[in-house]
Amino acid sequence: MIKIKRAYEKPNAQDGYRILIDRIWPRGVKKKDLQLDEWRKDLAPSPELRKLFNHDPKNWETFKNRFVKELENSAESRLEMKNLAKMAKGRNVTLVYGAKDGKHNHALVVAFIIKNNGAITKALAAKMGKALPV
Repeated sequence: MIKIKRAYEKPNAQDGYRILIDRIWPRGVKKKDLQLDEWRKDLAPSPELRKLFNHDPKNWETFKNRFVKELENSAESRLEMKNLAKMAKGRNVTLVYGAKDGKHNHALVVAFIIKNNGAITKALAAKMGKALPV
C-alpha cells in the first residue's frame, strides 16, 4: 500500500518502507528523526518546476501536467515508480515530503502514478486530473 506523509509527522511502524521524495532536505528535521530507507530526489519536481509552482494552488493544474511530463521523460523515474508499485503490493511504502499543503503537492502525483502500477500514460494523466484535488 502506498501512503504519503509530511516529513514533520512522526514515523511509525505502519509506515513500512519510507522514502523521501524531495530534492532538498526538509528544513529543521534531523536525519535520524526521519527514519528513512531511501532518498529519491529523482521523484521530485525539477527546481524550475518547483519555483514555477511556488506552492500556489492556482498553479496546481499546470504543475501536475508538467510534473507528469518530467517523470515520463526520466527513464530512472519511470523504472523506480514501477518498482515501487511492485513493492507496495506486498508491504506499506510511505512517500515522505516536506510541503505544507497536503492537497497540492508532488507526493500526491507520485502516489497516484504508483497506485496505478507505476505506468505513466495519457489515459492515466486524464484520470489523475479527475482524481486529484483542483
